[in-house]
Amino acid sequence: MLIIVVVIIVVILLFVFVTYNNFVKLNNKVEESFSTMDVYLKKRWDLIPNIVEVVKGYAKHEKSTLEEVINLRNSSYDKMSINEKVDLNNKLSDVMGRLIAVAEAYPDLKANSNFMNLSNELSKVEEDIANARKYYNATVRNFNDKVEMIPSNIVAKIFGYKEKNMFEANEEERKNVNVKL
Repeated sequence: MLIIVVVIIVVILLFVFVTYNNFVKLNNKVEESFSTMDVYLKKRWDLIPNIVEVVKGYAKHEKSTLEEVINLRNSSYDKMSINEKVDLNNKLSDVMGRLIAVAEAYPDLKANSNFMNLSNELSKVEEDIANARKYYNATVRNFNDKVEMIPSNIVAKIFGYKEKNMFEANEEERKNVNVKL
């Protein structure tokens, strides 16, 4: 009888150790994938003031859009939490879309080589962010699956692992695109 109890305890401890190590591994993947995306988010963050300066010279009466970009950009990026970075970058995506739309109304601005270079660089960064977002969300999904599924959810509760937020599309990105011919 004692052997059976010892075997059950060993099996339970083995399960807890293996599951805990899986949580550590998945958590590290989530952090690594956010760090990868964060590099691109920071690159966009640093690119925004240059775009704003070029647009300012052409679109002086588009003050509200420019001020909104500047106000969002004035936060201290390096001191933000992951969730704050995600929220701020969702807002920035929305405002940057409006800023590019403002630029469309100014043919001279669209033809400006600085603006074209910055706009191309921003497009490349946005593509990199989209790819990094896919990887991040996949790692978060794997982590969240482990947190929610039985029996690993018991170990998650014991060690305080909680679901992580995905990097989701904001309301502006979800709207239908209007195509006018």
